[in-house]
This record gives sequence, C-alpha cells and structure tokens, in this order.
Amino acid sequence: MTSTRIDLSDIDGFWTEPIERRHAAFDALREQPGLPFFAEREISFLPAGPGYYALSRLDDIVEASRKPKIFTSGHGATNIADLPTEFLEFYGSMINMDDPRHSRLRRIVSRGFTPRRLDALTENVARVAATIVDDIIDAGECDAVTAISARLPLTIVCDMMGIPASQHDFVFDRTNVVLGATDPEYVPDAENIVAALLQAGAELAELVRELAARRAEHPTGDLTSALINAQVDGESLTPDELASFFILLVVAGNETTRNAISWGLTALSEHPEQRRRWLDDVAGVAPTAVEEIVRWASPVMFMRRTLAVDTELAGQRLTAGEKVLMFYWAANRDPQHFAEPARFDVLRSPNPHVGFGGPGPHFCLGAHLARREITVMFRELLTRIPDIHATAEPVRLKSAFINGIKHLPVAFTAGGAR
Repeated sequence: MTSTRIDLSDIDGFWTEPIERRHAAFDALREQPGLPFFAEREISFLPAGPGYYALSRLDDIVEASRKPKIFTSGHGATNIADLPTEFLEFYGSMINMDDPRHSRLRRIVSRGFTPRRLDALTENVARVAATIVDDIIDAGECDAVTAISARLPLTIVCDMMGIPASQHDFVFDRTNVVLGATDPEYVPDAENIVAALLQAGAELAELVRELAARRAEHPTGDLTSALINAQVDGESLTPDELASFFILLVVAGNETTRNAISWGLTALSEHPEQRRRWLDDVAGVAPTAVEEIVRWASPVMFMRRTLAVDTELAGQRLTAGEKVLMFYWAANRDPQHFAEPARFDVLRSPNPHVGFGGPGPHFCLGAHLARREITVMFRELLTRIPDIHATAEPVRLKSAFINGIKHLPVAFTAGGAR
C-alpha cells in the first residue's frame, strides 16, 4: 500500500477495512520521511479543520509525549476537531488539560489511586472475576464482550465510585454512546451524534453529582467520598470537576480494559501455541502476557496534541497551532523497537509499548488497575475454562479512536475442564 492512497480521516473507509490493511498502511507511513499530513473532513456539526500530522513511529510519539509544554492537550486530546465549548462541561476532564490545571487535578484524583487503595481493590477484582466465570461456566458459550470483558472493569469502576449495581447497565449504555458515537449500533442516527453525546454526558454527570452531594453529607469508603472531601494544598474538586473525572474514569476504565480482554481472547484463539505457553505457567507468564495483550490490542488508537510553539520533529518543521495525532496503535508495531511486531508473543520481552500512552504527565493514571484486572480475568479463564475460544470473527466497533470489539462469540467446555 502506498502512502498516497491512505486517508486516516476516512471513518467509513480506512477504519472499517480489514485490520491487515490498516497494518500495511501504517507500515508505509512509518517508512515515509518526515511526518505525513492529512486533511480533516467536515463532520455533521463542525466544518472541516485545518488538518493534522500523523505520528506513527514510537520514537516520535515518545519525544512528543515528553514535551507537554510544546505538544499541548488543552485544545483537545481525544478528538481531532476543536469541539464546541458546551462539550467541555462533560468532557473537559484533565486528559484535555495542560499545566497548571492538569497537575492540580491529577494531584487531587491521584488520592484515589494510591498503592494502598489499589491493594484494597485486589480482593474485589478477584471476587468479581470469579463471579463472572460462575455465571457462564455451565452455558458452554456466550458473547465474551457483554458477559466477560465488559462486566469486570465496569463493575470495578462503579464499585470504586459507589455507583449502585442497579445503575451499572445505565452507565454501560451511556459509555457505549460516548466512545461509540460513530457506530450505528450505539447511535443509529448519524445526524444525531452531537445530541447523543451531550445527553450521555449530561446523564453521567448528573448521576455522579447526585452521588457526590450525598457523600459530602454522609461519606463512606468509596472513591467519590475520598475525592469530594480530598484537599491538596487547600484545594478540592468542584462538583463539575468530579463529574468530568467520573466520565473519564468510567469511559477509559471500562472501554480500554474491556477491549484489551476481548482482543486477548481473540489473539489466544488465533494463536493456540501461545495459549499453551500461558497454560503451562499461568501465574509466571501473566506479566509478559498482559503487556503483550495491551500492545496487541492498543485499545486507544491515538491522542491529539497541538503545537504551542514552532518546533521540529522527525525532520519536519511544525508551526504553532498545528495538530499532531500520536497513533499508539501504529507505534506498537514499530519494527525499530519490536522484533517481529506482527507476532503475538506472550513471552515478549522487552516490550516498550505505549498502550497506556507515552511517557509524561498524561500517562494513564489507571494503568496499574487495568493490568490487575486483565491479569485476574485471564487467571480465572485459563484455570477454570482453559479451552475458551472464539467461534467467529470479532464484531469491530466503527471508530477511529477506540480499537473496539462489540461482540465476540466464544465457546468452552460446559462446567469447566483442564
């Protein structure tokens, strides 16, 4: 595939093609000198933007990530277009901020991700994962996404925040809209994407505002109580900041882990020799296997940065105000850093992937939690239903941002087998 035939802005073409073609396209882009430039397309509620440069080499993404004062996030990190201000009410979380606002919020919310609090979560992660397998083990088949992959991170995040079980399906549906707005299964009316996004954001925000109001008066041991009452240097989160953080946490914490588990099951089905390697030493292989799953899946395919000043990257002159998209999905197949990058290898080491983002202030706050969830879920699956395997191709999410799987039919020996 030649680079001139590639259009990374084509959601209906490029991003719905077979994944092999996507790999070939990014292979071609990595080999091209400098940074390829792509035009933006007009979307239903915004005119076409000025375009962006695509970063597909690991070295370039690492360099940009380490220079947040030059490659900034404040104009939007999760979207290519500059979104209307009303979106910031719900989606203006710290992922779309620069210092000093970013560091202020991160210092406060980091109180919820201390090693002590994460250690306390371990028992709940194990309990939820065991319950998930209990619920499917006698059926011999299921949709792995809805029955396995989505349930674990959704339950853990909601339990962390103190969201009652009766509201979990509500949260799941709204997060599907937030990250799947370009997929007709979640937003059937393509002309209604803006309204759907705003409504989903408003409903999630209202849910956590109501909970925060109760916790301010009657705190418990949940994360909402900790955050609404936490103070760092005399500052605490406002209700709106808490609502935006909750949307970030529940969307990022649910969707990314869910898709890593789903792609992990797909990869083990396609590479039975890797399954056997992991089965030979479930606990010992888990650390490298989990990192390989994250590399292989790359659930978040890109983040955007905007140039604050003129600079140079990969021999390309960049001007203040221009955009770059850091394609983690492509960088995680960079042959300069990964031996045989197209090979799924549960023993791969070293594995310098950027599946949780590049180094710097925006590295994923929940990376440790995600690793624990993936580790525990596969421990349950491999020890209790070790022959679980996909029986059809995954149904992929229509998205340029999330490398998602909506449905994955799987089968296994009913009752479990070893």
